[in-house]
Amino acid sequence: MIIDRTAVKLQAKQLIRESQPSMLTAALLYTLLTALIGWLSLRLTGVDTNTMNEMLQLASEGNSEAVMEMMTRATPSAGASLIDSLLRLAMAVVGVGFSLFVMNSVRRSQPALGNLLDGFGMFPRVLFLIILQIVLIFLWSLLLVIPGIVAAYRYSFAVYVMIDHPEMSAMDCLRESKRLTTGYKRQLFLLDLSFILWFLLTMIPIIGYIAQVYVTPYMESARVLYYEQIRALQGGSTAA
Repeated sequence: MIIDRTAVKLQAKQLIRESQPSMLTAALLYTLLTALIGWLSLRLTGVDTNTMNEMLQLASEGNSEAVMEMMTRATPSAGASLIDSLLRLAMAVVGVGFSLFVMNSVRRSQPALGNLLDGFGMFPRVLFLIILQIVLIFLWSLLLVIPGIVAAYRYSFAVYVMIDHPEMSAMDCLRESKRLTTGYKRQLFLLDLSFILWFLLTMIPIIGYIAQVYVTPYMESARVLYYEQIRALQGGSTAA
């Protein structure tokens, strides 16, 4: 069955206008948290602009030994790499919390800004699910790009399933996502493709952060609405 993408996006916009607490407020907090985590990660492992310019200058002069020496000095320590990994994981967990907030908003089920941190309450399951998703998508990507993209959409509902069914294992959530998305991966791809201009807007420096406050809940609401419709069509079990 073809889901009316236009109607879904209109409903997502209406949810942004009417949700209480405001989705825009939640998105602002989410954007600030992810920006802060991203900044801390960059400070730990990134190369500053001056160092990068110096390396490019040395490379243009053919001084490869000096470039290699600078790259060695710029390589983060094991401790910094570990902290960076934890920060990136924290960013993913906050993303799960934002998905929970949006799902509660879509279902009119008492959403709260505190939902943004609720992902930490199921940290072990979130961690295992993220690892499994990355591994499975990577393995499919080894076959070529297209199988990797298909795999990404195959498992794209796994987080929603995990939120709905805390009794399910991470692998069961992935299997349920695979079942739900059967026959709908192309529609989900076209949904994401319809946001391409919005996505490009978020890539513009400074303006992009402002745009994310609207684009993030808009896209996530549309995905959750697709999940709700597909779950009904595919006979998904009710939330626990």
